[in-house]
Amino acid sequence: MFKEFNLDNLENSKDTLKIYIEESKNKIEALLEIPNKDYNNFVKPYQEVGENLNEFITPIFHIDSVKNSELTQKVYEECLPLISIYETELSQNDSIYRAIKDIQDKYKTSLNDIQNKVLENEIKDFKLSGSHLNQEKKDILKELNLKLSTLSQKFSQNLLDATNAYELIIEEEDAVKEIPKSDLELARFEEEGKTKYKFTLQMPSYIAYITYGTSRVYREEIYKAYCTRAPQNAKIIEEILALKNEKVTILGFSSYSAYSLMSKMATSEEEVISFLEELGEKAIGSASKELDEIRELALKDGLKDIQTYDLAYYSEILKKEKYDIDEEYYRPYFEQDSVLKGFFNFLNKIFEVEFKEVKEKAWDDKVKVYDLYENNILSSRIYIDLEARKDKRGGAWMNNWHTHYIDAKGKKHLPTAYIVCNFPTSTETTKSLLRHSDVVTLFHEMGHALHHLLSRVEEPYVSGISGVTWDTVEFPSQFLEYFSYDKEVLKLFAFHHETKEVLSDEAIDKIIKAKNFQSSLATIRQVEFALFDFKMYQKAGLNEQETQDLLDSLRKKYSTLLPPSYNKFQNGFAHIFAGGYSAGYYSYKWAEVLSADAFYMFIDSKKILNKELALKYKENILQKGGSIDMDKLFFNLTNRTPNVDSLLKIDGIIS
Repeated sequence: MFKEFNLDNLENSKDTLKIYIEESKNKIEALLEIPNKDYNNFVKPYQEVGENLNEFITPIFHIDSVKNSELTQKVYEECLPLISIYETELSQNDSIYRAIKDIQDKYKTSLNDIQNKVLENEIKDFKLSGSHLNQEKKDILKELNLKLSTLSQKFSQNLLDATNAYELIIEEEDAVKEIPKSDLELARFEEEGKTKYKFTLQMPSYIAYITYGTSRVYREEIYKAYCTRAPQNAKIIEEILALKNEKVTILGFSSYSAYSLMSKMATSEEEVISFLEELGEKAIGSASKELDEIRELALKDGLKDIQTYDLAYYSEILKKEKYDIDEEYYRPYFEQDSVLKGFFNFLNKIFEVEFKEVKEKAWDDKVKVYDLYENNILSSRIYIDLEARKDKRGGAWMNNWHTHYIDAKGKKHLPTAYIVCNFPTSTETTKSLLRHSDVVTLFHEMGHALHHLLSRVEEPYVSGISGVTWDTVEFPSQFLEYFSYDKEVLKLFAFHHETKEVLSDEAIDKIIKAKNFQSSLATIRQVEFALFDFKMYQKAGLNEQETQDLLDSLRKKYSTLLPPSYNKFQNGFAHIFAGGYSAGYYSYKWAEVLSADAFYMFIDSKKILNKELALKYKENILQKGGSIDMDKLFFNLTNRTPNVDSLLKIDGIIS
C-alpha cells in the first residue's frame, strides 16, 4: 500500500535517476503519439509520469536535509542538474503545451471543474516556463534554472556547515546559573577533570543561551556567531538576484516580484506592499511601547544601552514579571511522547482521523511513522522526525512525498508526508521536554501535513498542497496553531512526565494570557522581513551593498531597536534564497489573515472544540487541496471575505 523509505543504494541514485528520466521521456513521447488526445488518455497518464518520478527523487533530496553527510551532498549535487534540466525541458515542451491547450479548447464544457483547474494551471505554468519562446531563449532559461538550483543548494549547505562549525565553551558556573536544567544537562561535559558547558548554533542550544544566559559577553558572542553565519552567502545572494532578474526579463516580466504573483492569490505588487505597510503602521506604535518595557527592565538591572542580543534575555524576565510565567516550569508537562499522543487524540476528536503507529524503516531510529485512518479506513501515512541533530538542517518543515489521486486505471493512490522539527534531544536518561513554543510549531507543521494527507481530490496536480497558491498554503498550518492555546486541548496532553499530574487551570491561563506578549514586535519583524524580500525582488538584480542598503532602510523604519552593523541576517534567510518563498515571504502574514478570520468562527461559536465547524473546515479546506482557488474555498467556509482586522484582534494589537 505504501512505498518503503529505503535508500540503501543511495550512492547509485544518479544512474537510477537517469533511467527514471529516460523512461519518463519515453512515456511522454508515447502519449504525444496518441492521435485523438483527451483528458483520460493524455492528461491523466501525463500527471502519473510526474508522480512516479517524484516518488523516486523526493527521498534523495529529503535525506540531504535530515541526515546530511558527504555522501548525501555528493548524491544531491549529482542528481540536481539532471532533475533541473529534465523539469525545465518538460515545462518548455511546446508539444505538451499544445496538446493540453487543444484538450482544453475541445473538451472544456464536458470536463468537471477540477479537471479544468488542472488544465488551467498547466497552461499557465507552461507560459511561465517559456514554452512559447524560441529555442535560444529556452536554452538560456534552462541554464539559468540549473544555476539557480545549484546556488540555492550551496546557500543551504553553507548555512548548515556554519551552524555545525561553531561551539561556545563556558567554564564559569555563574554564566550558566539561569539556564534551564534540561538544557544544561545537554550542554554539560567533562574535560580534564573540569565541568564545562557547550552551546552551539543548533536552535535548541542557541535559544537556551540567548534567552537564559546571564553573561552578556557570551550572549553577544553566540548572537554574533549566529547572525554572521555563512558570509560567503552574500555573493551567492548577488548571483541569485542577477540570475532571477535575467530569467524574468526573458519571460517578459518587469520584476521577479511581478513574476511570482502569477501563482499567488494577491493580484498586484501594490496590493502586497499596501497590505504589509498597513500591518506595519498599525503595529509600530504598540511595538515601541513593548520595547520601552524591556528598556525599563534592563535599566533597573543597570543596563543603559540595551542591544538586540539582550532582548530575548530581558523579554523572558519581563514575561515572568507580567504573567508570573516561567517557561521552564512547563517543560516537564510537555514531554514529547505525551504531547504526540494527546495531539492525535485532539485531531481525532475534531477531524475524525485516527493515528496508529507502525514499525517502518526510516532515516533515523527516532523517526516515528503513523498510518492515518478515517472511518476505520486507511487513508495516509506520516513520518515524524522531531529532535535536533547535528546532521539535520535547522528549522521545521513539512514535505510531501506521495499525493492522493485516482490513476487512469482507477487505482487509488494514498498520500504520505514528512514532518521535521528541531526539538530538544532525548537521551537514554533524559526525556525530550518541549517548550510551549515547540508545541505550537508541531501544530503548525501538522496543519500543513493534514492539508496534504486529508485531500480527497482525484487529480494529483491539484491534490493536497499541490496547486495551492503559495500565499495561502500557510493558512491551514497557522489555523491549527490557534488550538494550541486552548485549555481543553492542552489538557489532553499536558501531563507531568514523572508525576502524571495534569497542568493546572491556573498555569494554562498564564499561557493563554501571555499568548500575545510582544505580538506587535513580532509583527513588525515579519513585516520588515517580508518587505525586504518583496522589494528586493522588485529591483533589477541588486548587488551586495544595494541589498544591505535596502535592508538598512527598512530596519530604520521598522526596527524599534537597530541591530549591530555586523548583523547579516540576509545571509541566513534560507526561506527566500534556498526555499520557495522568493518574493513570497509576505505569504505568512497574508495567510495568517485567513487563519485568524476562519478561527473567529470557533471563537464566535463559544466552543473551540466545535466538531461541527471543524468538519466543515475539513470538508471545505483540507479535503479540497488546490482544486479550487482559496478565495472561493474561504468564502464557502465563512460566507465572507477575509478581514485583516481579524488578525490584529487575535494578536491583541487592536481591540
